[in-house]
Amino acid sequence: MTTTASPTSSTSPLSEFSLIDRFFARATHQGEHVTLGIGDDCALLRPPAGEQLAISTDMLVEGRHFFPDADPRALGHKTLAVNLSDLAAMGARPIGFTLALALPDSDPAWLAPFAEGLAALADRYACPLVGGDTTRGPRNLCVTVFGSVPGAHALRRDAARPGDDVWVSGTLGDARLALGAMRGEWSLQEDELALARRAMDWPEPQIALGLALRGVARAALDVSDGLLGDLGHILERSGASASVNVDALPRSPLLAAQPLAIQRHCTLAGGDDYQLCFCADPAERQRITAIGDELGIRVTRIGTIALPDARQTMLQLHDNTGAAVAADFKSFDHFQ
Repeated sequence: MTTTASPTSSTSPLSEFSLIDRFFARATHQGEHVTLGIGDDCALLRPPAGEQLAISTDMLVEGRHFFPDADPRALGHKTLAVNLSDLAAMGARPIGFTLALALPDSDPAWLAPFAEGLAALADRYACPLVGGDTTRGPRNLCVTVFGSVPGAHALRRDAARPGDDVWVSGTLGDARLALGAMRGEWSLQEDELALARRAMDWPEPQIALGLALRGVARAALDVSDGLLGDLGHILERSGASASVNVDALPRSPLLAAQPLAIQRHCTLAGGDDYQLCFCADPAERQRITAIGDELGIRVTRIGTIALPDARQTMLQLHDNTGAAVAADFKSFDHFQ
């Protein structure tokens, strides 16, 4: 893990390498598919025989993706979780990850809980830290994660077919509910906000579900920027359209108790859910339900993939009565 020295706010300044040894050693356990980890110019990874590498990069920028006063332990968890979620969406098993940090200082009071949150999740998914970089600057957290998947079973975005069911895992919208309350867009009681913030701050990557959907689902992605925008990526790549029942979208009891307009905004355009949206042949319904039961994960059928129709929008929304619902919800855009 290469570093660039940075000053520290502590009374005993940390050197560039002592920072790594002190805070990130726990996350560097050698995985079975890591031939060479931290300590050289490059890490060497060996995917299982017959499988391909799946690689994804995400960054979290202070003021854009998290608040300056965010709990560093939760932030360490989330920094890795959002990347593992991409592997889950591809049906890939984690192998390792790199971490690049820009930090305003090397403050141990911040670094210790951040590293603990990161390492705890890395341990849980046997995903070791294999390299990276550190430098001084505005707080920016960037992970590149590596996984492996049999090529024939990768859950690609371009594989949805007309007639497929559209499914989502878990519940949607609680993270956006928390964000809205923190921004003053709507009000929540203190205990309600704490519950919603749990979803926003501690997302759980759906690795087990992604692996179980190999050979069952056709296409998948993780819901990170809002269901409408993310499902739209599948439709665009697959050359298809879809119909979605907005009343079928799974939501927590907390969100279900909010006004309908807030429910729809949060479930359709909220983002930060990190649940899986996937498409599968209707013949797989019983199998998918059984997978959900076995894993203890809620899976909900929300719509249908259709042929593209030039006379209609790519995504049509309706309620339980079949009445059309205006698709005037906007998903998260990193440049707006």
